[in-house]
Amino acid sequence: MTDLLVLHTLRCMGFTDLDRVADAAGLSAPEAESRLIDLAVAGLVTRTPGAFGGWGLTEAGKAEDARLIAEQRETAGATAAVTGAYERFMVLNPELLDLCSAWHMRTVDGVTTVNDHVDAGYDARVLDRFTDLDRRAGPVCADLEAALPRFGRYRGRLTAALAQASSGRLEFLADTTTSYHAVWFQLHEDLLVTLGIPR
Repeated sequence: MTDLLVLHTLRCMGFTDLDRVADAAGLSAPEAESRLIDLAVAGLVTRTPGAFGGWGLTEAGKAEDARLIAEQRETAGATAAVTGAYERFMVLNPELLDLCSAWHMRTVDGVTTVNDHVDAGYDARVLDRFTDLDRRAGPVCADLEAALPRFGRYRGRLTAALAQASSGRLEFLADTTTSYHAVWFQLHEDLLVTLGIPR
């Protein structure tokens, strides 16, 4: 089961480093690395060495992940619940994208410009909108976790990112690999893979 968790985490994140896989999967780095090595021996993942290296899925790994995730969904009888949650997620998704745009760009004197985050009031309003979106995303995440417990990691990761941003670490909204936007993107990818929907 841990191998599937690591394989699927990598599928949803794409090419990435060990620490990000471990964090997203809720494992220690040594445990995640051990699983990744086993998956590499099986021909399902590959590692690129070097400063800009990391782990990625092979084509065989993508196919195996798709097979195992479909099997898990069907065995759990979760297709209807995940489909319903996905539809509600997609209602929220455009709003998330608009919020990320509002975070990076703002209009000053009728001119759209890069948000330099000097206007604390503007940033606070955008953060409030993220908080409201997160509140409405909560029931979607809860329904996903009830259908397939592996989805439970997303709620905690989204909450942690928003808490960091609310405490003043504003890069955690949309500017780091563990930001609210990054975790949301991975959840979106997970929903697509789980339901066999091409991006």
